[in-house]
Amino acid sequence: MDEIGGTVSYYQVYCPPGVKRFLATGSSAFIGEVDDSTVLKYPRAPGEDMTRLEVEGKLLEVVGQHERIIGFKSFSKAGLYLERAVNGTVAYYLLESNKPAPSLKLRLAWCRETAEAVAWVHGRRIIHCDIQPTNLLLDEAFHIKLSDFQGKQLSETGDVLLDGWSGEPCRFYCPRDDPCDADVKTDLFALGCTIYFIMMGHAVFPDIVDGEEGWHRKVRERFVSKQFPQDEHACSAITLKCWQKEYEAAEDVVRDIEALERAT
Repeated sequence: MDEIGGTVSYYQVYCPPGVKRFLATGSSAFIGEVDDSTVLKYPRAPGEDMTRLEVEGKLLEVVGQHERIIGFKSFSKAGLYLERAVNGTVAYYLLESNKPAPSLKLRLAWCRETAEAVAWVHGRRIIHCDIQPTNLLLDEAFHIKLSDFQGKQLSETGDVLLDGWSGEPCRFYCPRDDPCDADVKTDLFALGCTIYFIMMGHAVFPDIVDGEEGWHRKVRERFVSKQFPQDEHACSAITLKCWQKEYEAAEDVVRDIEALERAT
């Protein structure tokens, strides 16, 4: 949910009552300013189906309050009222903001805070299903807030209780036979791709250009054949363990990043 970057010229943008101005487009909705601390996430056209927004509200209720999770305020017939993160997304900050490159200390903090958010979510049997830098918001103090909760809630036996039908984009997607077969380790795979993005300032496989012929297939083939990025960065060992599915839980990723922070 990026309230700073992006273009929506190909949409007929509208603002429902109570929304001062359009801010951004999410994967399936618009985001508008309500006041300095609140945004409304609402359908792209009046009368559009609200099911995914309803599910997102229910998932956020299950997730509850946490300093690394975007705050849920309420749900109404207009949409979802959410906490406003005034500094946009990590993706925007690194790719488009023209701000100074973040220090190693800040990059490691963003990686740890993201892993903390994922650990909290998994602890409530929620699979996020779309961990990526455009869903990492930055608050006024530039701390991480994980957003866009349209994944799954699982029962104690693994049955799907709520499903928002979300899925990871190509460069954050763990190859599997059924795209709907998401679990803790597919989320951790996407977390590894996200940590790579934070550390390197770009997504995996930059030599494969978005939009070129067969680019989705090329990215998938590298992941399937375990041709993971070889770039050296402070979290190289961590990202590789995410991609090789060696982590059992996000708490383990948090501990490894904390060890790096102490060492640096």
